[in-house]
Amino acid sequence: MAYLDVFERYEYKYLLTTSQKNALLCETGDRLILDQYGRTTIRNVYYDTDSFRLIRESLDHPVYKEKLRVRSYQRADGEDMVFVEIKKKFEDVVYKRRVAVPKMTAGSWIDGGMSIPFTTQITSEIDYFLKFYEGISAKAFISYEREAYTCRTDPDFRLTLDENILARDTDLDLGSDIWGSSLLPPGTTLMEVKIPGVMPLWMAGFLSRHGIRKITYSKYGTYYQDHLAAGRDPERNIIYA
Repeated sequence: MAYLDVFERYEYKYLLTTSQKNALLCETGDRLILDQYGRTTIRNVYYDTDSFRLIRESLDHPVYKEKLRVRSYQRADGEDMVFVEIKKKFEDVVYKRRVAVPKMTAGSWIDGGMSIPFTTQITSEIDYFLKFYEGISAKAFISYEREAYTCRTDPDFRLTLDENILARDTDLDLGSDIWGSSLLPPGTTLMEVKIPGVMPLWMAGFLSRHGIRKITYSKYGTYYQDHLAAGRDPERNIIYA
């Protein structure tokens, strides 16, 4: 399956109640269609320094921030393809670069400093990142169930609904089972609207009618603040899916 490897867009986040999610799908359902991934369980492994420099700096809301993660859209083992992604944000614009490689290659590349057998602009950016943050390692496994939509009349519009967001700092393997500490309040959905420019009027109207306001939210940041930085018991509120 072909995939996009470069993204440049605005990303707006909102917390929805169950009734607001149902209203979204009811009122805008004729505009939205599931994308090529549809409903999936996404697995991510986030990388950081031993002092958690990347997420600590990100939580200070700087003008520029960046992070590195490896993502799969299913359980990944051995030669299964995964995405190595570098994500940057500068003055509210999100830039994402990613490359698909076998899981074993991704691990050797990031953890062992081994070169991959091809070179592109994106792999060069990731190589520079790995060199700049020398010694980074896997710090968190974050999974969630996602419904991903595009707009029938505007392919640049993307909307995702994430639920059952779970995180842990052990068993950091994309081939592992889904389990971890829950990061969302019960009965809530994290919605992200991803657009190249101005919010469409129909979406702005829906948000206004239902009193839904933009929030600042980071899955990795939330897990770091609530569990890693605070020294809380990582086994607290563990959920197995």
